[in-house]
Amino acid sequence: MILAHAGEAKHGPRVRSLRVDFERRTGNFTSEDPWFEARSGAFWDDALTTHAFGREVAGLLPDGARFWVEPLARAHRGLFQAKRDKDGEQGFHLVDAWSGAEFRVEAGQGLRDALDQAGGYFDGRIAGGLEGSRAFLGLLPGAVFHAEDATGPIGELVEVARARHLERGAFLDALLRMDHTFRGHSRVKAAFAYRKEALSLTR
Repeated sequence: MILAHAGEAKHGPRVRSLRVDFERRTGNFTSEDPWFEARSGAFWDDALTTHAFGREVAGLLPDGARFWVEPLARAHRGLFQAKRDKDGEQGFHLVDAWSGAEFRVEAGQGLRDALDQAGGYFDGRIAGGLEGSRAFLGLLPGAVFHAEDATGPIGELVEVARARHLERGAFLDALLRMDHTFRGHSRVKAAFAYRKEALSLTR
């Protein structure tokens, strides 16, 4: 519902500005890229959480959708690994390698399939909500899954980034730039794309 208003002409300049900022931080992408859908989802997650775009259209939303504006703006972004929760078909146990925080979250079918297949780290955002009287945590659909080959290099980069006192968002954005390099060059190995020299590079 929130994103439906993002397509309105009057919000075009703001959306384009957010897209330019996202690509500057994480790498350019076009509709011709095989990873277009994944990056588009990550962009909208960024717009709704980091930039709280929902606040700009809150007055146009019905109560059910308006409820999500602030929880999305407070979403937790992390570098996660996932395990299926034994207590429920839809639940997953996520551990954030950056902060050490642990969550039990729910996910839709498409995201559940991706989590089941994920063998490495992924960049995701978690928001809390209510379903009737039941509180729950959900993983937003724009999670970006890093290649399993990058698991070792990413683990080393976490320690390097902490030693350099990098801010969480800057570190995760740097990993997305590395993912962009890895996927955009078929002959590039994960160990080359995910290296400490790339932490300080900007676009």
